[in-house]
Amino acid sequence: MYKQISLNTVGIIAMIGFVFPYMFIPTAVFVVVLILLRRLYLHTARDIRRLEAIGHRSGDVGLAIYCALMLTNTLQWGVRQSAEVENQMISVERVLALNANIKPGWPTTGQIDFRNVSLRYEENQPVVLKNISFTISSGEKIGIVGRTGAGKSSLISCLLRLTEPTGQINIDGVDIGKLGLHALRKNISIIPQDPVLFTGSLRMNLDPFNEYSDDQLWNALNEVQMKEAVQASPDGLDHTVEEGGSNLSVGQRQLVCLARAILSHNRILLIDEATANVDSKADELIQQTIREKFKQCTVLTVAHRLQTIMDSTRVMVISDGKIQELDAPHSLLQDRASLFSRLVRQADDDTAERLHNIAREAYKKRNN
Repeated sequence: MYKQISLNTVGIIAMIGFVFPYMFIPTAVFVVVLILLRRLYLHTARDIRRLEAIGHRSGDVGLAIYCALMLTNTLQWGVRQSAEVENQMISVERVLALNANIKPGWPTTGQIDFRNVSLRYEENQPVVLKNISFTISSGEKIGIVGRTGAGKSSLISCLLRLTEPTGQINIDGVDIGKLGLHALRKNISIIPQDPVLFTGSLRMNLDPFNEYSDDQLWNALNEVQMKEAVQASPDGLDHTVEEGGSNLSVGQRQLVCLARAILSHNRILLIDEATANVDSKADELIQQTIREKFKQCTVLTVAHRLQTIMDSTRVMVISDGKIQELDAPHSLLQDRASLFSRLVRQADDDTAERLHNIAREAYKKRNN
């Protein structure tokens, strides 16, 4: 091996010297330096090898190699995770950018504008809202009526983006499709047909995020005439609410939801057949509280009982996913061919007369 290396080296040097004779001088110097460095390296390498053989066992070497491999895998995983975090932060930036477009206190007026909105719950299911467009001015009270399956509750779902519709919905000029869900839903109050209560204290159900003082909670309960009942409980605001509010009556559950809406001070209130399952006394209390406490708010009420929406600013009649009528109740009742007039006539004569009177008085009061 050494003979072959030597002959190859001599041959290469001879060839270079034949072609470039002046290269013999630096080559000679390089060879001398290389020989000296080789001797130094061999001497040092032997000493290091002896120390390594004496100071380390084979088991230690194996452990070190294994740990080195584990370190490599850990570093690779760390690089991948850090890259993934950077990529995901782009989504966070997008959400922050969207919410940054909302001015503090939005919405300030509560104007709602639907533009060519359609909705279907799944691709293979029929369209439940069909290209509807309308504008609700600030502070209007809109009653929404129609037969079962007409699309009343779907309209509420669009406002809360429980299902993403096509078209555009603006609130105070802001396209809600470009907002984060939390930013949107935090600024809209809703009283659903089935009250949503959680297992825990009454305080937690009224104020889930601890945003209000006890005085504010008591004031809200007083507005819905529940203060005395809660004060009579030994635990007061810490009274335990069982799962789904099963230890409260349906009316009390709705009143808790109403108190929660009062606390939020939002400019838009959605009521989805909130009094469909309560007695007439609770219904009257809820309606009276809504009229007094949400006088300046935009209120959309999906009605089960026509009496609850007869004093509305306008009534929206939905049929087969389309808006068939949208006008003041009194104006619609003047047209006996209107769908709303037909709905009223389905009641008995006394009830129909009472509904006419409510609509007429509300119309006169509003226009005078």
